[in-house]
Amino acid sequence: MIDLHASPFHLADDDIRWVETTLDAMSLDDKIGHLFCPIGLSAEESDLQTLLDEFKPAGIMFRPGATEEVQNVHRYLQKNSKIPMLIAANLESGGNGSVFEGTEFGTQMQVGATNDVEMATKLGRVVAAEGKAAGCNWAFAPVIDIDYNCQNPITNTRTYGSNPELVANMGTAYVEAVQKEGLATSIKHFPGDGVDYRDQHLVLSVNTMTPEEWDKSFGKVYQQCIDAGALTVMAGHIAMPEYSKQLNAELSDQEIMPASISSELLNDLLRGKLGFNGMIVSDATTMAGFTVAMKRELSVPMTIAAGCDLFLFNKDLKEDFGFMKKGIEDGILSMARVDQAITRTLATKAALGLHKYEATMNTEIIGCEEHQALAKSCSDKAITLVKNNENLLPLSLDEHRNVLLIGLGDEPGMFGEEQGVVQKFKAQLEAEGFNVTLYDTSQFTMKDMMQSVEDFTADYDVVIYGAYFKTASNKTTLRINWARPMGVDTPWFSPEIPTLFVSFANPYHLVDVARVQTYINAYTGNDNTIEAVVDKLLGRSEFKGVSPVDAFAGQWDTRL
Repeated sequence: MIDLHASPFHLADDDIRWVETTLDAMSLDDKIGHLFCPIGLSAEESDLQTLLDEFKPAGIMFRPGATEEVQNVHRYLQKNSKIPMLIAANLESGGNGSVFEGTEFGTQMQVGATNDVEMATKLGRVVAAEGKAAGCNWAFAPVIDIDYNCQNPITNTRTYGSNPELVANMGTAYVEAVQKEGLATSIKHFPGDGVDYRDQHLVLSVNTMTPEEWDKSFGKVYQQCIDAGALTVMAGHIAMPEYSKQLNAELSDQEIMPASISSELLNDLLRGKLGFNGMIVSDATTMAGFTVAMKRELSVPMTIAAGCDLFLFNKDLKEDFGFMKKGIEDGILSMARVDQAITRTLATKAALGLHKYEATMNTEIIGCEEHQALAKSCSDKAITLVKNNENLLPLSLDEHRNVLLIGLGDEPGMFGEEQGVVQKFKAQLEAEGFNVTLYDTSQFTMKDMMQSVEDFTADYDVVIYGAYFKTASNKTTLRINWARPMGVDTPWFSPEIPTLFVSFANPYHLVDVARVQTYINAYTGNDNTIEAVVDKLLGRSEFKGVSPVDAFAGQWDTRL
């Protein structure tokens, strides 16, 4: 039996009766549908109605869109679904996780760099208010991974840092702030990413910690967030071999599964040792970390049988529905386990009051001045001066008017008319009176390598790098890819001319520019951060950030 009076649900007797009567009224197909949370693929009402009629999913998540369209879609779904739906968004770094017009508060690592737990509370308040205004009731956040491996391409700035205590305290603050406003949180990605250098979107990733190491790090972080009342946990496609074998000594290497399909990690560790009583959702089952584990016909029902209560996203919803039904018929998944899973999903909805209250959508709060001011304060407090060995800063027009700006990154429009991060950075510097030349290597040939030091240094007073390698799925690295021919944009000239490097994303770029003597981490590429960086370059604002990771990446030469 599941104790619905207990944490994190805290349901009253009438709420529990709603859960029980709703479950009792479901047909087999209704129950199967309620095990799924697909991704939204269409805003057309006819397509939304077909989804509700054919599959009756428990929840849904759409990628961000225009505010009015997102609100209309969410309003239609709630009005026409027989059972209120969980409507999710990746509200990790701001209201822009649900709508385009939402406030981009700052990455979690930027919040971590403020070294102020109250900033995580402010992030939570902003995302909760703007998420609710868009019609969302479930935040796929906070990320409570620990960024132990500087080469991990998917954790990075999505985490609060590499200090378990900081991650735990900020994760807890976010959970409490968001759930106070009536949204569920989903702490992720259990059992913890950031140890491996691979991305579970692309390959099964591995947390190689021993049970003792995990208990002292990720275990403490999860325990603190669970004790704070997190309603849901997202199970990642991350294996943890040593812990799995301690919990089940009979497992062979071939039988070790990612947490999303691992009974020992979900039941013995998460529910047993950590005492989590809430709902468990799998991470997106379109990821290669999930799909490579076993045939999908088996993995679909096995995910629920192993302990997940909700199955996130689909390769093909109709096919997955059939796989789930066949899994029940074949005895892979019992009806008792199905009812248990749905009970926790319904209890999550009841804990949010979805069976009692209609969502209100206040458009005016999305991207409002108050939220932008909070985001600006985060930028100001987070930007970190990692190296200033030559005392180059502050810059001045008298000494540094002629600037060569070298843009690095993978955003579109780096050298075109689109206003990407580097272009905005350039515009800010020019607005201050600097003469800025953007180093365009796109048409360079070998002849362009043949430039004398004297000619190069005669044209410029300072070289500034602006780098924006943003953390996102489906990348294998966030390292710098230098331009051809022969890395012409590398800082080969750093002993000859003052050189400054500003990273607006990945905080570990010093590994590739170790001898650059002035280095800044900004963690986020939004407008507030770009403006704050320029203020600090000119000495109008002091650097206040405290690096939440080892920006020197453990290398001896990065400190020189």
